[in-house]
Amino acid sequence: MTLRLRSAAVSDLGLIRSNNEDAAFAGQRIMVVADGIGGAPAGEVASEIVIGALRALEDAPEPDDPRRALREALAEANRQIGAAAEADPARQGMGTTVTALMVAGDQLVLLHVGDSRGYLLREGALSRLTRDDTFVQELVDRGVLTAEDARDHPQRSIITQSVQGGDFAPAVGMITPQTGDRYLLCSDGLSDYVTDGSIAQAMELCQEPQPCAEYLVRLALRAGAPDNVTVIVCDVVTAPTGHSPPQPLGSTAARTSTS
Repeated sequence: MTLRLRSAAVSDLGLIRSNNEDAAFAGQRIMVVADGIGGAPAGEVASEIVIGALRALEDAPEPDDPRRALREALAEANRQIGAAAEADPARQGMGTTVTALMVAGDQLVLLHVGDSRGYLLREGALSRLTRDDTFVQELVDRGVLTAEDARDHPQRSIITQSVQGGDFAPAVGMITPQTGDRYLLCSDGLSDYVTDGSIAQAMELCQEPQPCAEYLVRLALRAGAPDNVTVIVCDVVTAPTGHSPPQPLGSTAARTSTS
């Protein structure tokens, strides 16, 4: 059965920032959110490089190995980011997170580096598909912090890996979708300020992706989010059934933490 997606992307500066270092692309085959780091204009450059490299897969022939195709596209973006930083001292330290979802036959491939997140709403239940690459998440994993404490930790913004021109280890996994699934990709401008419970409620109540994406951004702004906030909401309208929700990439169970 042919897998079909219906998606919408919304991005906002947030309440304090004067520039948007987030970037996003929502196509028919691939959806990507990237959150740039390194300060303006470097963060913007890094996130746009990643978006450009991955969106090239949108119109390319379907690869024999979709996970390898995603890794190679990300590796090329990483090379370009390194070259851009080397060419301009003002861009030293620039990088970006990335979370992407790509159609691969009757499955989806999920790619993740950093602290932008992927979520799945299936039959009314929200699950995390990604594990944050952050210092506080490591503390939660070791039992040093609770998930509740991590939300307000002063070092919650420290990420442990990103696409920055150097070495990193992306998490890549396969998902077997079901008709009725709703997926969310978002920068931490949403997940840092809106609880998973509120995200789940919004995703369940809004019938279409566009108003759902717009509403999630409004929730972040109402919560006082100072950061850029970017969301992609994607519905599966045709897919196989009978599979349980996948576990988060890089983790054995869903965890709630912030970055």
